[in-house]
Amino acid sequence: MRFLLTGGAGFIGSHLADHLLDRGDRVTILDDLSTGRKENLEHREGDSRFRAVYDTVLNADVVRRLVAEADCVLHLAAAVGVKYIIENPLHSMRVNIRGTENVLEAADRRGTKVVLFSSSEIYGKSADTPFREDADRLLGPPTVHRWSYSTAKAVDEVLGLAYRQERNLPVIIVRCFNTCGPRQRGRYGMVMPRFVEQALRGDPITVYGDGTQTRCFASVFDVVEGIVSLLDEDRAVGEIFNIGTNEEYSVLALARRVREITGSDSEIRLIPYAEAYEEGFEDMLRRVPDLGKIRRLIGYRPKRTLDDVLRSVIEYRRTIPTT
Repeated sequence: MRFLLTGGAGFIGSHLADHLLDRGDRVTILDDLSTGRKENLEHREGDSRFRAVYDTVLNADVVRRLVAEADCVLHLAAAVGVKYIIENPLHSMRVNIRGTENVLEAADRRGTKVVLFSSSEIYGKSADTPFREDADRLLGPPTVHRWSYSTAKAVDEVLGLAYRQERNLPVIIVRCFNTCGPRQRGRYGMVMPRFVEQALRGDPITVYGDGTQTRCFASVFDVVEGIVSLLDEDRAVGEIFNIGTNEEYSVLALARRVREITGSDSEIRLIPYAEAYEEGFEDMLRRVPDLGKIRRLIGYRPKRTLDDVLRSVIEYRRTIPTT
């Protein structure tokens, strides 16, 4: 098959590209390199089945041309990372909403299947865990930039479902929960690579808030395998799926485990949210997915443990200069 991956030079996108190429598919990526990196796929240079286009999903002409050449579009391009979104609120909203409109409009011309990548941020600060795909959403006020990403992703999902309902466009929506692994950087607030980078440098490991908030850290390899299985399942069309792991750890426990596995003597330092992000920043105490729906459809069960994921991140970081 011919795949177009928007945001394909990013963390998850580059691993998806590798997986599809390894199974014999043709892959074109579209990326503006705002958070993606050419280095993530430099090992694919010279592969006749791989092509990289460095442009933005805001360029509707480029999107139309590339979608017309594809059998399936994996739409990952988005402004991501809490820190990036807070620092670039207008650009984030434009990319996350208008970019998705461009992809869906182009796909609708030929009935091309689209996989929309959404986020666990959809659920906002709801305490009704584990989160099910049909759960209510609970958000803070629009004056807090944190919630703009959740809002944009909700608009993306509504657009995708509207195209499915009114135009019969084959759309699948996946909500990723804290996906981690090699190639992920801590620059934009991703907690696991940030902790690993700090530990390897011997810097303080900075935990935002009191560290009691919990997350479920999934391996990118488990997530990619699950997504590709959804691609091959006709019954996934028109549906929304959580994907990740439900193995839950506090952020403070993660920091301690990073320190243990790296052998670092870094101190663990608590940083108030207002100092780390912005005044009025809100966080969620727990973020745990209900994986029942995707398990029933394709038998999805994450195979990698937290230590497996951590070791893959640490091994990757040790191969590149610390910054």
